[in-house]
Amino acid sequence: MFHVRALPSLTRTGVAPFLSHGRARSTSSISDARTEHAPTVSGRSSTEHDPDCPGQLGQEGGHSSPSSRANEISVDFEQTQEAYKSKDSLELLRSLVVFKLCSYDFLVDKNKELSALGQKVLGRTVFNKVMKMTFYGQFVAGEDHVAIKPLIRKNQAYGVGSVLDYSVEEDISEEETQQQEPCVSAAYPSSLGTDHGEKQYKVDSGFTGEVTTAPTYFHADEAKCDHHMETFIKCIKASGGTSMDGFSAIKMTALGRPQFLLELSEVLVKWRRFFDFLALQQGKVVGQVSEQRVELTQLQESLTKLGATGDYLGWFTENNKGSSGSIDVLDWNSLLDDKDKCADLLVVPNVELGKLEPLLKDFSDEDEKQMQRILQRMDVLAKHAVENRVRLMVDAEQTYLQPAISQLALEMQRVYNKEKPVIFNTYQCYLKEAFDNVSMDVALSCREGWHFAAKLVRGAYMYQERERAEELGYEDPINPDYESTNSMYHRCLDFVLDEIALNGNANVMVASHNEDTVKHTLRRMNELGLMPRENKVYFGQLLGMCDQISFPLAQAGFPVYKYVPYGPVDEVMPYLSRRAQENRGFMQGAQKERGLLWKELRRRAASGELLHRPAY
Repeated sequence: MFHVRALPSLTRTGVAPFLSHGRARSTSSISDARTEHAPTVSGRSSTEHDPDCPGQLGQEGGHSSPSSRANEISVDFEQTQEAYKSKDSLELLRSLVVFKLCSYDFLVDKNKELSALGQKVLGRTVFNKVMKMTFYGQFVAGEDHVAIKPLIRKNQAYGVGSVLDYSVEEDISEEETQQQEPCVSAAYPSSLGTDHGEKQYKVDSGFTGEVTTAPTYFHADEAKCDHHMETFIKCIKASGGTSMDGFSAIKMTALGRPQFLLELSEVLVKWRRFFDFLALQQGKVVGQVSEQRVELTQLQESLTKLGATGDYLGWFTENNKGSSGSIDVLDWNSLLDDKDKCADLLVVPNVELGKLEPLLKDFSDEDEKQMQRILQRMDVLAKHAVENRVRLMVDAEQTYLQPAISQLALEMQRVYNKEKPVIFNTYQCYLKEAFDNVSMDVALSCREGWHFAAKLVRGAYMYQERERAEELGYEDPINPDYESTNSMYHRCLDFVLDEIALNGNANVMVASHNEDTVKHTLRRMNELGLMPRENKVYFGQLLGMCDQISFPLAQAGFPVYKYVPYGPVDEVMPYLSRRAQENRGFMQGAQKERGLLWKELRRRAASGELLHRPAY
């Protein structure tokens, strides 16, 4: 088991205990905070809002007053002269060539083989020069923190900040992939007490299987994790030394064994799924998970029938939870806070044995030490971030690791986001559970009094996740199509924007290359009276992509950031390979961007500005 006493250096700074996802400091329901009217935001009629819980203003938002409409900001993404004035003509030509090459399936599918062939034929030195003139030069800032400074400063001169990412990645080989049998492999059966035997509740068993072509770090020893931590520290210092209020990206799999993250993720998912099962048993499954509640008396009776011996009712009432006679998922997750005192409460069904068993039965002393080391490394990084006025962006990874990664990010947010947002977590909106994850974490931040900070992305591992789900026979965690993913993205975004307007306690980076999503954000900000200078809503795009969105937004006064990777050519090749796969659809559909690039080149040729040099 993991114990708080095992983390003495962290308890002094408040980083403890670890299993706090969904901790509640009050007994109010997540859904209780929903208000029928919005507070006064830019002229809207209002009623007092409960500050302890989130609320939504509705999909269309409030109605702006005449004065707020006068302050509305619109951005024209068709003005190529303004969009590309930070680029010389050779850079525009390179973009055109690279985007065109990336539109060919053969080149994308065989990029690794072609790179190996290129190195063999041209030699490493010549091959590296060709890469710097093309793909590397387009998407990577430079080889080290010194080489990237000119580009960072140039972008900053045009109002665009940076999210620095030392993008040296290690592919997972078949030999390195560690297998683990799922603790829960099927549905909770009717024999465990449910009255819905014909409607078995399936538990996510997708925590095993072979993983390939993923930017996840698997380690032979702890020294490598410490080396990655030192690399992240250099990245943080480089970010602090080149720009104000920049970001530095980190990957959790670089700071600890992914196998441990896999095991912890399974624990968190099983505990959450058990709550869903209990809510289903009571017939309380209405709406989203954040709106579900379980009656305590029925909960005690049900678990006793299943073979549990703990006093659930007594624990919740003694800890000032469930005063209304029921609990929500945040209250349920708060049991993990006092795991030492209520070990008999932390039990879940074992399908094969047909009985309850301890949730953490498979966790060893080594697992406890693993958690301690990860938290210590994260604490070191967070302290460096604060010292250098840099914010940490925790990257999202695969679904079978993400619950643990999000848990770790929440731990750091609880400590370092009390005064201002320092730690940003990433939410992948191509996941079916994206809105549940966002809404629960917003509710948690409201209850505990820290700043919710998120980066919203559509997602990076769709093909891998779907193949894995099909191979292992569990439900596909990805939304069925782009339209549903787009709807999920806007739903999560609207929820956070409403929270910003209501309480001002949230922050979001709209990390999207989709022009419609950016326009949707601008429209919602105008409706809610959210101004760019408030620095609550950020925009982000990858380096080398969508400059026609990034720079006009920056020139209009919005906080905009480019995700800036750097590292040696040889070592960054896995990153470039992954980006080629991830952005396949975007590159194939980037006809508008190519059209704008041609338009600007023709304009420069006609006006005699082909030798244009950016001034900064």
